[in-house]
Amino acid sequence: MEVILLERVEKLGHIGDVVNVKNGFARNYLLPNKKALRANESNRKLFEANRAKIEADNAERRSAAEKDSTKVDGKTVQLIRQASNTGQLYGSVSARDIVEALESDGATVTKSQVVLARPIKAIGMHEVKIALHPEVAVTVHVNVARSPEEAELQAQGIDVIKQMFEDQAAPLAAEDLQPGADAPEGEAEAGEASVAEAETVETVEAADEPEADAQVEEGPAAEDEEQA
Repeated sequence: MEVILLERVEKLGHIGDVVNVKNGFARNYLLPNKKALRANESNRKLFEANRAKIEADNAERRSAAEKDSTKVDGKTVQLIRQASNTGQLYGSVSARDIVEALESDGATVTKSQVVLARPIKAIGMHEVKIALHPEVAVTVHVNVARSPEEAELQAQGIDVIKQMFEDQAAPLAAEDLQPGADAPEGEAEAGEASVAEAETVETVEAADEPEADAQVEEGPAAEDEEQA
């Protein structure tokens, strides 16, 4: 369907542009939200007759949005939610949750102005775009955590999930380094082989000693035979 844009639409065009869009997108979004008109002959004439007023109204709204943006841009809101040990939320954070958090912090936005491709489903610091006007957009930071303490760590740039796993692994590593810890299997086998070799040497030496004694005992007997 061909439509005439009444305001800038991202990735489509600016005021007065005639663009071709999918029927569903036009019927469900552009037309009911008064962002466009069907591009027929009567609407073309209507638009041209009112073009100056449409552009003036748009400039006024843009100016107001730019003024309001100073109250929103760069704000950080904190949301405490329950989550698993891997950081996955039991539920999600929606556009409505962000609107309410911003309102609590003195910034007024509407749900339609929160550009959230999909709900937030994990703890952490999330950047969310707020479109105050088709030509004015700002960014807010949404700090989703399981507790105020975790939120404070995340605000400092700390990955709390990574730190948690590191803290859990530290005692195990310490146990491995303690004296008397079991030697690796290869070293244990090598030690057993060394002991076995030592025992074999001792056995051989012990076996040689009686022969030496026998030679000593044969000495006097041999001398007596020669004297006789």
